[in-house]
Amino acid sequence: QVHLVESGGGSAQTGGSLRLSCAGSGINFSSCCMGWFRQGPGLDRERVAVVERFGSLTYADSVKGRFTISKDNAKNTLYLQMDSLKTEDTAMYYCAAACDRWCQVFRYWGQGTQVTVSS
Repeated sequence: QVHLVESGGGSAQTGGSLRLSCAGSGINFSSCCMGWFRQGPGLDRERVAVVERFGSLTYADSVKGRFTISKDNAKNTLYLQMDSLKTEDTAMYYCAAACDRWCQVFRYWGQGTQVTVSS
């Protein structure tokens, strides 16, 4: 059974930083594409950042240059370093895994961790 558990959310002021972590069990991070998604109040879910199976990174335009995704395969842990936070980064953040051959379906999801940014 796959479990993904996020941590590290909380409150920050604009311009501040937070680091999210996602610990996985029952899953091999090195075999999957891992991603961070977020959903703000009244908004659709947004793909924030993805690290592909062999390390390629993609980011949403809204976070490029401010957020950094990384993973530690040995620890089965995914990270999201969030710097220069803005109020519009306020959202529930979820980690997810796509382990199919072409990483098309993010099948496994964590419960989420709340990030609130205030001015």
